[in-house]
Amino acid sequence: MKPLFLALLIASLPASAALAAGGYTGPGAARPATTVAAARGAADETPVVLEGEIVQRLKGDTYEFRDATGTVKVEIDDEDWPDRAVDDQTRVRLTGEMESELLQHVIDVERVEVLD
Repeated sequence: MKPLFLALLIASLPASAALAAGGYTGPGAARPATTVAAARGAADETPVVLEGEIVQRLKGDTYEFRDATGTVKVEIDDEDWPDRAVDDQTRVRLTGEMESELLQHVIDVERVEVLD
């Protein structure tokens, strides 16, 4: 019985992940910010998709990200990094959401993709 339950549980994971990646995109949906400048002016919990470079580690899981419009702090958990090495010259796409914390803006990153 346990192997059957485990097999069913594992089989359902990709389907639930696919549903979570979707979401409402019609009228009234928040449009993702696509530049640092737009993200810095965005409301809390606004979706963000940025392309640029992670230029330095500040502390813990906090990094500085840069694109052509400026820099912003980003928080990247260990499990959200790709399997490839990333340095300050690696072009990446960050997907996450804006977090407004008192007087600063931080992007909570949910996925890091290396762009070739």
